[in-house]
Amino acid sequence: MRLVWFRNDLRLSDNPALRHGCASDEPVAALFIISPTQWRQHKMAPIRQRFILTQVDVLGRELAALGIPLHLLRVETFAEVPAALADLCRELGVTHLYANQAIELDEQRRDHGVTAALAEQEVSCHWLNGCCVLPPGRVLTGGREMFKVFTPFSRAWLKALDEDGFVIHRAPAPRGEPLPWQPLAERAFVDEGFGELTPDPRWPVGEVEALRRLHAFLEQAMLDYGETRDFPALAGTSILSPYLAAGIVSPRQCVAALQQRLGARPQSKAQPGFVWLNELIWREFYRHLLVLIPTLSMNRPFKPETVALPWSWDPDAFAAWCEGRTGYPIVDAAMRCLNATGWMHNRLRMIVASFLTKDLHIHWRLGEDYFMSQLIDGDLAANNGGWQWAAGTGADAAPYFRVFNPTTQGQRFDPQGEFIRTWVTELADVPAAYVHQPHDWLRLKGRQDYPAPMVDHAVARVRAIEMFRDLEKT
Repeated sequence: MRLVWFRNDLRLSDNPALRHGCASDEPVAALFIISPTQWRQHKMAPIRQRFILTQVDVLGRELAALGIPLHLLRVETFAEVPAALADLCRELGVTHLYANQAIELDEQRRDHGVTAALAEQEVSCHWLNGCCVLPPGRVLTGGREMFKVFTPFSRAWLKALDEDGFVIHRAPAPRGEPLPWQPLAERAFVDEGFGELTPDPRWPVGEVEALRRLHAFLEQAMLDYGETRDFPALAGTSILSPYLAAGIVSPRQCVAALQQRLGARPQSKAQPGFVWLNELIWREFYRHLLVLIPTLSMNRPFKPETVALPWSWDPDAFAAWCEGRTGYPIVDAAMRCLNATGWMHNRLRMIVASFLTKDLHIHWRLGEDYFMSQLIDGDLAANNGGWQWAAGTGADAAPYFRVFNPTTQGQRFDPQGEFIRTWVTELADVPAAYVHQPHDWLRLKGRQDYPAPMVDHAVARVRAIEMFRDLEKT
């Protein structure tokens, strides 16, 4: 018996673990492990938990149609997984376990424990690359070290991809008669802590939906992506991040679809489609970093010296940021959108992260955790990479004195205030000329229903720069 363990790779197509598991005539079973306590410790957002479990329901039904049973285990923490998995393998008579590589440190430790526990039962473990186009460790400097800056990594990644190529593998063929499938909502171990396991109309699950979104973006928005991607009021992005984070679609499928749409893989900024491809390479960059620099999974900064920065932990200021009460309209609109939908536009993620760290001088770890607790696409590598980039502690070639001005960012990327008015309802009737700095207009109207700016940006910017300059002197 071969056992395929699904994790953040909830798809049939282009799934290396599933493909290798089905490569012989031996019987095949599948597994998904629910770890609620561990998920909460990792700050996994409830909306993301429900999204994943709803997709597992679809996956289980699709596997059953192929004659592959999906076993579900509820194991509260990763530390308990090796013993539970050993018991299941003994019960099923498993001789080979297949899974796609985990990149996070706790998950890697779990998998090392599984390898050791199953070795005692002479079960072979096979760990494959299903999370990246190119496996971590493939793209290194001439000195065989990880790139510390994105642009040279991007060039080396493109070169390595040209050398290696890649293949998209189809879903496996049926392996027997269809099997019954009991929906998760009827299972005793799925308790009320997950909420209703019903499809969210904003985020339909399934590989068909993920591929539909991918091809719709490539047909309708990809060519204009470089011009429209920074404007949150426009439908200018792929909205694929939840599907990539859960592994409902693979990054290889994205690159392959882009190539098919254009007839060739773009190689430079001057070529159509390269800006979007570069975003996929950013995703790869952060994932490779997480594997090769384990301390990034341990709340440590990429730049070790920045651990000494005198960050604030002010709970009241942090709460105002979380709730969208900062008095800066674009920041407040972004945070209210996140809290209501579980998603935030990438330009807005940069704006609010810069505001928390460079205007409020609050530790990036608080922002990183809050994002994870709310995002449907919460992914440690991308989230940590983005937050450290914004805070000036991460892998970034730009100097520490880059500080986003929240007012001018709003004026530039939401010029008419459409996005702001959607989410900051107090400002719905404020004219476009005033919506980014509405306080004088509101005062003239005798209104006090929107908070004053909690900090003076110009003053806060100077203080942020001083923090880093003082660090250089020590």
